[in-house]
Parts: sequence; C-alpha cells; structure tokens
Amino acid sequence: MTKLFKPERISLQNHKEITEKLIQQKIAEDPSILGLGDLILKDKERIQPRAGRLDLLLQDPDSNRRYEVEIQLGKTDESHIIRTLEYWDIEKKRYPQYEHCAVIIAEDITSRFLNVISLFNGFIPLVAIQMNAFKFGDEVGLVFTKVLDEMPLGLVDEDEEIQEETNRDYWLKRGTETTVKMADQILEIINSFKPGYVLKYNKFYIGLAKDGQPNNFAILRPKKNFTRIELKLPKSPEIDEIIEKNGLDEMGYDSRWGNYRIRLDKGDIKKHEEVLKDLLIKAEDNYK
Repeated sequence: MTKLFKPERISLQNHKEITEKLIQQKIAEDPSILGLGDLILKDKERIQPRAGRLDLLLQDPDSNRRYEVEIQLGKTDESHIIRTLEYWDIEKKRYPQYEHCAVIIAEDITSRFLNVISLFNGFIPLVAIQMNAFKFGDEVGLVFTKVLDEMPLGLVDEDEEIQEETNRDYWLKRGTETTVKMADQILEIINSFKPGYVLKYNKFYIGLAKDGQPNNFAILRPKKNFTRIELKLPKSPEIDEIIEKNGLDEMGYDSRWGNYRIRLDKGDIKKHEEVLKDLLIKAEDNYK
C-alpha cells in the first residue's frame, strides 16, 4: 500500500556535506532537472575575462540558444544578480551568433529581489529558479521551481504588431513575386480546411488573421530565393518524424518562440501539399 508522508525541507547552505559545487555537478550531469528543456552542458566553471568563473553554460541542441547559469546557496543577493548579468553580457558579446539567457538559481529568491529582477525582465532575457531540498531518510532530493520566466524581447505582442502593419508591395521588395506567391499557396491550403483566413502583412513576417483578429499559428517570411514557414507547434518526436520522413527542409526548431521552421523552395508547396496541410491542421488546433 502506498504511504504518503511530509518530506523534511532542509537548508543546503547549512548542510555539512552538500556544497554549491556538488549541486553544480548534479545539474551538469542532467540539465533537464532545471525544467528549461532538454539542454546539454557546454562548459562549467567557465573563465570570464577579469570577472571570475561562470558556474554553468548550457545550450539547447535544437536551436542556437545558450543559458548562463549562476547558482547560490541560501538567499540571493545583489552580488549574485550583478554577477549573473555580467557573465550573461560577456558571453553575449563574445558569441553574438547565439541567443543568450541569464539564469539565477538560489534557495531563497526573496520578494524584494524578485521585484528587482523583474525590472530587468523584458530588457534582459532572465529566468529565476528557486531550489528546494528535501530529506528522504539518508538521501536528499532537489526540486527546481521556475519563479520568474523570461519575457520575450522585441515586438511579439500582436497588439504591437498592428502598429507595424505593412502591405504586399513591402514584401515584394523584401522577397520576390515567386516567394510572396508561396504565402498565397499556403493560405489556400489553410482555407481548404478552415475557411475565412486572410494574410496579414507585418513588418517582420506575413501572419494570418480571421474575422479581423490575428491568429498566427503559422507565419511566413519570404526571402529572395525561398520562403520560410514557421509553425507554432511544441517540439515532439511525432512532428520530427513527419518532417524527416517527408523530406522537408527543417531549418532548426526555435525553442524561444515554439516554432518549427521549414524552408520552402519553388515547387515545394505543391510537392509536399498533403504533409504541409497535416502540419497546418495540427498547428491551428494547437494554437486554440
């Protein structure tokens, strides 16, 4: 018979055997325990020019996103915040080809410092994770809880995008007649299973709208030689298999926005019409 019991919460800062380095090693062995996705370890105790050592550098293998992680036992404090942001800034400048996110981990992220950290959110990609330890007999279990999530940077709110509305001519200049017409072809597929959608020409992408409201379960970015379609779908083995099996040219999953990115060359939409329709149906259903 299953027994329920209340685990004993303990302080890691006052523990005789558990150290910050031990926790660092545990995260390095399995970064997924942080709840940030299936990340891999790039480096630990990474030397920073004239600024000490970064505890952990993690990376999403499916995108160009890196996480600068700093760990602290006990309460977070000013030096912890400053150190985390400093390391994030150094790494961002050294490796601008990657997207970077600062991650603060502490046993106690107080409401005062949560408020301070929140001031940076929206300007600096920042995640705060509270680390709790519970004793089970002779063993100690760690629980990581995200208490402050990253706010996406830039124009992502669809109300803001209204101010950035453009027109078809704008996209004909950025792309070509051929690549912009590919957006029309995708729209035809969408209206074949869910009528009423129209293209919405924004500054950074061509989106979708229905009944006057944006509904961007798929967006298109026409280029000079191809069009990229981005489908709002959670990454999964099922979708990965569909894309690979049908020979679609995936350009890497964008974990930041939750999009599958697929390159479409001339003739690809007609060639892959059925699988694209299937993916669009899944994306539209997922977006509800």
